[in-house]
Amino acid sequence: MVKKEEKKVKKSSYNASQITVLKGLDPVRKRPGMYIGNTASAGLHHLIWEAVDNAIDEAMAGYCDTIEVKLLPEGRVSVSDNGRGIPVDKHKVSKKSALETVMTTLHAGGKFGGEGYKVSGGLHGVGVSVVNALSIWMRSEVKRDGKLYSQEYKKGKATTKLVINGKAKGTGTTQIFQPDPEIFSVLEFDLKIVISHLRQQAYLTRGVTIKIVDERISRGKDKKGEKINYPSYTFYFEGGIASYVKHLNTNNESQQNNVFYIDKEKDKIQVEIALQYCKDFRSNIYCFANNIPTIEGGMHLTGFKTALLKSLNDYAKEKGILKEKDGNLNSEDILEGLTAVISVKLSEPQFEGQTKAKLGNAEVRPAVYAVAKDYLTAFLNENPSDAKTILGKCLLAAQARQAARSARDAVIRKGALKGFTLPGKLADCSSRKAADTELYIVEGDSAGGSAKQGRDRNTQAILPLRGKILNVERARLDKMLANKEIKALVIALGTNIGSEFNIEKLRYHKIVIMTDADVDGSHIRTLLLTLFYRHFPELVNAGYIYIAQPPLYQIKKGSEMKWIYTEDELQETMKEWGIKVDINDIQELDEDGSEPEVIEVEEVEDAKNKKAPNKKFNIQRYKGLGEMNPEQLWITTMNPETRKMKRVTVEDAAEADEIFEKLRGSEVDHRKRFIQTHATSVKNLDI
Repeated sequence: MVKKEEKKVKKSSYNASQITVLKGLDPVRKRPGMYIGNTASAGLHHLIWEAVDNAIDEAMAGYCDTIEVKLLPEGRVSVSDNGRGIPVDKHKVSKKSALETVMTTLHAGGKFGGEGYKVSGGLHGVGVSVVNALSIWMRSEVKRDGKLYSQEYKKGKATTKLVINGKAKGTGTTQIFQPDPEIFSVLEFDLKIVISHLRQQAYLTRGVTIKIVDERISRGKDKKGEKINYPSYTFYFEGGIASYVKHLNTNNESQQNNVFYIDKEKDKIQVEIALQYCKDFRSNIYCFANNIPTIEGGMHLTGFKTALLKSLNDYAKEKGILKEKDGNLNSEDILEGLTAVISVKLSEPQFEGQTKAKLGNAEVRPAVYAVAKDYLTAFLNENPSDAKTILGKCLLAAQARQAARSARDAVIRKGALKGFTLPGKLADCSSRKAADTELYIVEGDSAGGSAKQGRDRNTQAILPLRGKILNVERARLDKMLANKEIKALVIALGTNIGSEFNIEKLRYHKIVIMTDADVDGSHIRTLLLTLFYRHFPELVNAGYIYIAQPPLYQIKKGSEMKWIYTEDELQETMKEWGIKVDINDIQELDEDGSEPEVIEVEEVEDAKNKKAPNKKFNIQRYKGLGEMNPEQLWITTMNPETRKMKRVTVEDAAEADEIFEKLRGSEVDHRKRFIQTHATSVKNLDI
């Protein structure tokens, strides 16, 4: 009876007083992930993107042709444009200046109606106010009507009034902000990420100059006393997305002399498309709506694919390249080797959430289809040489598809239907709940043996690989599945591969690559990452791929012992423990691949520079996983409570694709140049 009465009390205590109403920008600070994705590196950089989007909107409206982004000391960022400048007159509803209203109110802006913007990426009106909410300090500067206005904010609230700072020439807006360390786990902006994103925006906004300046490090003066300039990068592309396609295909051999490019308006929707076929097995299609990357595609992508398929089939049949008995090409055939960029601009885009991953406007599909179909047909007729090359590529892909399907049926589908068992080398776990289980892909039988003995048999499965798997960057599916190691891995995953892939059948939600800390281990890890990136991208995007971090060293001081995972950690520990040994001597341990050697230091100095002759230190280097016994491997690399692992993510798909193509593709010159450029920066190279 007592328990029932207690439950009644708890139930009746839930009333209006328990309802929390968040005001102003408080919802953003309470749930920042809803607005910027996360509070790590991606979310931090998203603040810049939101500020830049406003400048891009001015450019798309025809009022801005120059944007400048500065990375400043103390983690601050400045984004400037020469657009019209945010209005500063009093707003009728808020009774505040329009600037303060925009900066401190969600869903406030010039993009919800009227004539402020006909095309905008900031549809939801939360962009710059979110930046303000998540900044510990922010300052807005506006040039309008010959005057310079400014106002400062903190955590989304104004800390000063709107003031006039004197006269100003021209018009424009500058937003300077400092991300809040209470919100973000990462506070340092990555110049490479900034450059990559803004280069892409410059391609998408033809005729606009975007400049990036890194002012975070004081440059000082040179020997002559002259001031050293900060690193800066300027992007301007008159060719627009046609130039972007050429850039994406830098590391690919083109099979098409002319890049197809069209920029037309249809039903008040601006449609811009560029494409080029290359000697490649994959397709790279990038979609944008109002300059916002729609990584999950949407109606514009559907319209483009339908038009491309229809145009190529019609042309092939009309010219007798494709006979009636051959049937039609399918979407898989026409995408092989295709690099394309589809960019649409419309007044009322319907995105899925603030992250804008997919475009849902139904009216976009017929508009893109009509433009693409008409001009692709004209392109094929006007460029017969390119048309012949493209159709030849597509027909070859169709033949390869048939061969690959036969091979896949024989290797995978046939096996599954006839009770094909898991590979014998797989030491599976007992749990069948995928969310709780882990698959360790281990280099070599020796390390595999230690991992099998040291693992948690309930949740951890071990799949040892013998040697190096096939480089799949240029391999077709049938050749891949003929490789025993890849075949074993595909069967162990349970998802199947290619068109038969089904992520719902994945048997493990953590796939951990565990290789030695040497050059061979790095090579094997790269080959596996290539396999996952090219043929299991869904697993990468879902966050299921990890890289184990085995220790490099073990240090003992009497009864005290510590595992060391990085060279920097080694130096810090040696300094802390007073170990005076040449770091190069430690790094050269175990060069012959024999049993791990040990350095014994009998006399050292402690942190206070006092002699300590009676203390002994053992420093042991581990180059191979097989050098650790099962218990050590469990403690350092496999125990969820003590291990260190890195989750594999793809911050920028285009840049990642370029790197994979350059380092894993068939063009030797790209790798040669990469090695020549970076050879001098390599440390501790194993030869």
